[in-house]
Amino acid sequence: MRLDVDVSMEYQLGGDERVLLTLEAAETDGQSVLESALDAGDTAPHVLAEEGMVGTRAWAFVAGDRFSLRYRASVEVTRPEIALDALSAAPFHRLPSQVLRYLRPSRFCQSDLFTSFVARQFGPLEGGAKIAAIAAWVAEEMVYSPGASNAGTTAMDSFVAREGVCRDYTHLVCALARAAHIPARYTSVYGPRVQPADFHAVAEVWLDGAWHFVDGTGMSSASELVVIASGRDAADVAFMETESWAQLIAQTVTVSEIA
Repeated sequence: MRLDVDVSMEYQLGGDERVLLTLEAAETDGQSVLESALDAGDTAPHVLAEEGMVGTRAWAFVAGDRFSLRYRASVEVTRPEIALDALSAAPFHRLPSQVLRYLRPSRFCQSDLFTSFVARQFGPLEGGAKIAAIAAWVAEEMVYSPGASNAGTTAMDSFVAREGVCRDYTHLVCALARAAHIPARYTSVYGPRVQPADFHAVAEVWLDGAWHFVDGTGMSSASELVVIASGRDAADVAFMETESWAQLIAQTVTVSEIA
């Protein structure tokens, strides 16, 4: 499947600013970037060296108080759909070192607070069957509600409120999976069925020696999403970070499936 991505944004800044961008389609398993162009006006983004996480991160040095950006890409997605139920989870001592960080609590995914709940709610299940049950529980219990959460909302906040957006669904899936001793990471993506159209977030869980996608909102699936970046939680993969304040003027994200 080929997906075309078109992102346009404009922000008011507090003055000369360094902007960290994480919004380009990644060269990673299951997808290949056919074309890619990032136009940040007079700024020339400086790509950071590999940090050990999926995705491209780049600094843009902005002179003045306005930042405009256009990003376009064509991506071939070859990732198959794989049913989670039959996949197995590796014991702790057999996990690769690079996935161990995704077992631990993080700022927005306080997995240590969910251990008892996960044992009671999903205890008899194992591996992929447990992840499938977690995803179904999150989909059933949560209400998709734009404006119900903010940049500081954690997995525990969402567990209590039972409402939020893709960011909150993903934090909760990750926290519950980690509490079940299954590595889970937060992944930012583009998807053609995301409504309202925007940057999207899904979880990835480590089963049978590979990462597998879980979208608690049900708005994307493995075969039709474009990976941007992965990390412990949303703090690792924000599409734009600034040192001081930034005010949104306009932003559009369009993802089209090309036959």
